[in-house]
Amino acid sequence: MDKGALLDRLGLSGEDRLTLAKVLDRAEQADSRNIPTSTDFLSPQQRAQALDLLRLAGVSETSYVLQGGYEGAERQIILFLPDWLEAENAESPIRCLRASFREEDKLTHRDFLGSLMGMGVVREKIGDILVAPDSADLLVLEGVADFLLQSWDSAGRAKLSVSAIEPENLHIPAVQRKEVRDTVSSLRLDAVAASGFRLARGKAAALIESGRVQLNWRECVKPDKLLEAGDVVSARGFGKFELAEVGGLTRKGRISIVLQVYV
Repeated sequence: MDKGALLDRLGLSGEDRLTLAKVLDRAEQADSRNIPTSTDFLSPQQRAQALDLLRLAGVSETSYVLQGGYEGAERQIILFLPDWLEAENAESPIRCLRASFREEDKLTHRDFLGSLMGMGVVREKIGDILVAPDSADLLVLEGVADFLLQSWDSAGRAKLSVSAIEPENLHIPAVQRKEVRDTVSSLRLDAVAASGFRLARGKAAALIESGRVQLNWRECVKPDKLLEAGDVVSARGFGKFELAEVGGLTRKGRISIVLQVYV
């Protein structure tokens, strides 16, 4: 199946189609030239689409690895490996930077992203931005790292001091989640989403049918899709939660569940 047909199978269009076409190009380059290649940083949704695409294209899961600079990174690259290179021996193209600032400047994720965009750095060259009270650690592709080390000295009116750091020195903030215990009539997506997003079930179903809900980072428009433990549900404007546990039936015949709601 050719590239266009593969992209059509996933119903991709616009920017997503261009991004995923580049993923296939990198996979083909690694195979034909027998060299390591990598994608730009992918969002969770783009990563899920890319993995679906690679499966459709018959690319073996042993021929690539996902990297984000640290365990649990949200934005990741796909590093394609030639047959002579093992994953543990592959050099990552990701570099770690720390931008230090005065704590009283109270900079946010948006401040850093806006500053980088203003410098002409495109989003796909930047991974996660980990903001602490007096610094922000960034994961960037190596082609961007030197430019930022030499040129990035401010975010808004705040002065920055930018330096390279090792991955083990990253300041990784704890993920903020709240445990919610509830019961649902079924494990249908609309029933569980109603619990996780605190909506009436009918409104949850309408939200799903509108295309605003993702299941494991893939758009899902089927309210009757059955979930299982470990599934992640997100919706634009409503947040994200994981169906952490599925318990037994209550006396009233409802299913007990445990959700981890990201806050």
